[in-house]
This record gives sequence, structure tokens and C-alpha cells, in this order.
Amino acid sequence: MHGISLPPGAFGGDGIERLFTNRLDRAAHPYYATIAHLRVSAHFLIRRDGALVQFVPCDERAWHAGESSWRGRERCNDFSIGVEVEGSDDIRYTAPQYTMLARLVKALQRRYPIADVAGHSDVAPGRKTDPGPAFDWTRLSRMLTPRIR
Repeated sequence: MHGISLPPGAFGGDGIERLFTNRLDRAAHPYYATIAHLRVSAHFLIRRDGALVQFVPCDERAWHAGESSWRGRERCNDFSIGVEVEGSDDIRYTAPQYTMLARLVKALQRRYPIADVAGHSDVAPGRKTDPGPAFDWTRLSRMLTPRIR
């Protein structure tokens, strides 16, 4: 689980899609010049209105976790499904996002042996903070059956 907004703190533009498809225009915003060189991806994005976008098939590796480990396993990109939720550390996520996220996790559980839902901050502590304090893990936990975090 990740939180993302591009540019930082702004929602609804095409920056996220452009970043994950390697088409980010470094001239479109000053911040983009600092990240346009990155080659990152995620399996899914959940927009503020709950719309779901898929970038990478679930059976393929996405490049979302970076240097990471979970429960003693390194390289989380090799065994995880990356879900980006449009948001930031300090702005509350929306009800439609929680609804879609719960639906997505339940659908993925039917296909994959998912035991945990963890934040980027959990698999890369000290390096990443997302989805941040604005994300309501208790709310998501009530909507799901797997253990989270």
C-alpha cells in the first residue's frame, strides 16, 4: 500500500499515470524534473473518487517497493502487489478509496495467498512514510479479513 500525489499535494491530474508509464513531462511542473528519471510502476492506482486503474498485470513484477523487506523477506517487488492510493501523508483518504481498496484486496485474496496488507512505510521504514498518518488502518481492517500491517 502506497500513497501518492503528483505534484505533491495535488490530486486529479495525469502525473501519476505518466510517471508509471514512463511519460512524465519534466517541464509540466518543477517537481517533475526531480523525478522524471525514475522508472517505477505499480499494479494498481485508486483515485480519490474510487476509480481503479491497473498498470501492471498481477502476475508480473512492478517496481513500487524499492529497497524493502517484509517478515524477513527482502525485495518486496518480487512477491507483492503494489497498490497506490491517491493521497498524501497529511490529507485524509476518501470513503470511495477505502471501499475500492477493500474490494480490490478481497478480489486479490480469491486469486492469491495474501496474508498481509502492509504500507510502504512498513516495508521500507525510515525511507518511506506512505501511506502516512492520514491513512485509517483501523477503518481498512474492519473492512477486511486478512491481518494488516
